[in-house]
Amino acid sequence: MDTNIERASKLDTATLSDALDKYGIRGQCLGIQPRDHSFRMTGRAFTLKYGPADVKPGTVGDYIDELKEGTVCVLDNQGRMDATVWGDILTWLAHKKGLAGTVIDGVCRDVSLCLELGYPIYSRGYIMRTGKDRVQVDATNIPVNIGPCRVCPGDLLRGDA
Repeated sequence: MDTNIERASKLDTATLSDALDKYGIRGQCLGIQPRDHSFRMTGRAFTLKYGPADVKPGTVGDYIDELKEGTVCVLDNQGRMDATVWGDILTWLAHKKGLAGTVIDGVCRDVSLCLELGYPIYSRGYIMRTGKDRVQVDATNIPVNIGPCRVCPGDLLRGDA
């Protein structure tokens, strides 16, 4: 395991936030909350940027095979609250692959499965409306924004309640 991940996983986010503040680093994803207060995650970022759906073929989850065990899937859906980019199929696959968790600048759905599996999801909220035919993956492994926080591929992410 990555030594920095191991070390960060032993710290709470308040301590890490104070350290980031001391160095003038904006590292807090404002407005992003765990779907359950028992969730904890630590891992390296795999980033995705979503945009409006167009005529290109594909789905909101075409990237899932690229994710490796222990990574945190970071989805920039530009804070959209009207279309999900994560649901029970992706939760099940991510849990099976051993991902550390998922962070969404937007909403998820099918929260009951993440609670049942104990799979950490952090998002702005949840809604039942699918993102299919509304949004699509525009790019993977590029710098993205989660609110005002910039997240780059490979960044260390730590989440708790």
